[in-house]
Amino acid sequence: MAFRKRTKKIPAKTPGELDAMQAAGEIVARTLQEIKAQATAGMSTLDLDVIAEEVIRDAGATPAFLGYHGFPGSICASVNDVIVHGIPDAQTVLEDGDLVSIDCGAILDGWVGDSAWSFGVDEISEDVDKFNRATEFVLLEGLKAMVPGARLTDVSHALETATRAAEQKFDVTLGIVDGYGGHGIGRAMHEDPYLANEGRAGRGPIIQEGSVLAIEPMLTLGGEVDSAVLDDDWTVVTLDGSYSSHWEHTVAATAQGPRILTPRK
Repeated sequence: MAFRKRTKKIPAKTPGELDAMQAAGEIVARTLQEIKAQATAGMSTLDLDVIAEEVIRDAGATPAFLGYHGFPGSICASVNDVIVHGIPDAQTVLEDGDLVSIDCGAILDGWVGDSAWSFGVDEISEDVDKFNRATEFVLLEGLKAMVPGARLTDVSHALETATRAAEQKFDVTLGIVDGYGGHGIGRAMHEDPYLANEGRAGRGPIIQEGSVLAIEPMLTLGGEVDSAVLDDDWTVVTLDGSYSSHWEHTVAATAQGPRILTPRK
């Protein structure tokens, strides 16, 4: 007897659920914009966290990160060589020329929005600015693969291909951070599947109309480097002190193409 192999698919949200996710995502976007608008040298990352919690709660939402597996902040604030999961604190004070990555999540009516971006404090060097713009380019190019009928690793491959293209476009050398990537998202912040930021195309579950992924390239300036988690069990840093940049959108696959659910207006 012949059996047909069942092909796994990434679960789909309804159009109404996507609208609900975008409502949460827009709160995240406003929070990121407010943090960037207020951030300046002399402020601590804890100051940025206070801004974030106020914006999120004033919008009627709750911070998705606060208390998540014990995380103590409403945002992840990662400065310079911190790749991801930086804990906001009063001791980390921003300086002119710093590159700050803010990752933020909000829950509204049970749905989660998740987004991140990186920005310079006051004046940043030309090399760091090019590096950061290159990472944004990788996100925006890579998410174009988020279409119905594609496979999970088609997005991974698109991100890797965009990384190599960004090196030429921005005249920088980039490293893809090993072991960290995107994820499914919906009523929980982290849902299956895990999304690598590099890899061969044509593998993994099929993306359906209504499937949603948080797509988040994390790159290092100067090429591939090793990373480590600090003793706080959260903060991930480059071992050689290289700068890192992190950009993320929550993205749905639709018949009209990728739909960014965390739009920054």
